[in-house]
Amino acid sequence: MASPEVSAQARPDAGAPEVGPIRATRVGGSTALVARVVGLTFSVGIAMLVFTIINSNFARTGNLIEVVRAMSSLGLMALGLTLLIVVGELDLSVGATYGLAAMLMGKVWLAGVPFPLALAIGLGTGAAVGFVNAALTLGVGMPSFIATLATLNVAQGLTLWISNAQSIAPAFATPAPPKWQLGWFSAIGATILPFTIPIQVAWLVVLAVVVGYVLHRSLFGFRLFAIGGNLEAARAAKLPVTRYKFVTFVLCGTLAALAGILDFSFLSSTDPNAGSSLLFPVFAAVVIGGASLSGGRGLIIGTVLGALLLETLTNGLSIIGVGSYGQLIFVGAAIAGAVALDRWTAARSGGVRRLVGWRLKRDSV
Repeated sequence: MASPEVSAQARPDAGAPEVGPIRATRVGGSTALVARVVGLTFSVGIAMLVFTIINSNFARTGNLIEVVRAMSSLGLMALGLTLLIVVGELDLSVGATYGLAAMLMGKVWLAGVPFPLALAIGLGTGAAVGFVNAALTLGVGMPSFIATLATLNVAQGLTLWISNAQSIAPAFATPAPPKWQLGWFSAIGATILPFTIPIQVAWLVVLAVVVGYVLHRSLFGFRLFAIGGNLEAARAAKLPVTRYKFVTFVLCGTLAALAGILDFSFLSSTDPNAGSSLLFPVFAAVVIGGASLSGGRGLIIGTVLGALLLETLTNGLSIIGVGSYGQLIFVGAAIAGAVALDRWTAARSGGVRRLVGWRLKRDSV
């Protein structure tokens, strides 16, 4: 159990001057984050209206449901990445983890492993990739950018190796798994809930609520903000920096694996390149949603809205006839614009942090 002094420094309601930089980080960024959420909501509405005017097929119920379903996979991966970026680290391997987990789960399942155990192996694969990323970053001392770039390539190579560069479809395999296991497999990602809501949307909503509560309403989440916002102050407060970063790496890998497995279930197949194109959209969703690549700032609802905006634009561009090249151009421009906006808001909040820090210091004298 933490000492009273440490607990006082680590809690958001502590009044000690030493935590001024940490408290100021959250105060300075809160207004910008609220503005980001309002702006994202407005942008999603405008985008939907424009695409509907250009092509009424966009507003068809079936298409809107598909937009939300496709956004769910992106959103699940982005939830984990948000936690990691808040704490000041990166994970470039999320897309490769998505593909590896689905492929490995499918392969061991088709080899005769019961479906529940195969599912656990798939999720464990994501956790293992996160563990390796954490070990390389926190144990060996590599920058997370380099460590996760390495695991990205390893994971992609493993996916190609275990799949023999071929797709798998359990329902058409020889021999096929038992029907009851196929039913379970289909249920986790392809079930349609009342009002024709795909079950993947329910997965995203539930996990977004849980992760949002943990990040924004718990001591664990406050400490993530503290560590990402001011690492030296967090260490001075004796926060378990290494342990917290380790947990976020593992959570990020596990959520990426879950997204891959759910898409595998929905599509009833997976291929060696699954997830290879998701890295930049996931990062774009997180950054557009208000997270700062320098750490210490992020918002779960912003991440979800960022994923929804990206998928709305991708779907809308496809419906009006813009090719994949146009979508790639958009994602690149969106990332550049979001990072530029992040730098601008960081510069403004920096002035607020200095002002709040000065006032805290003045009041403590």
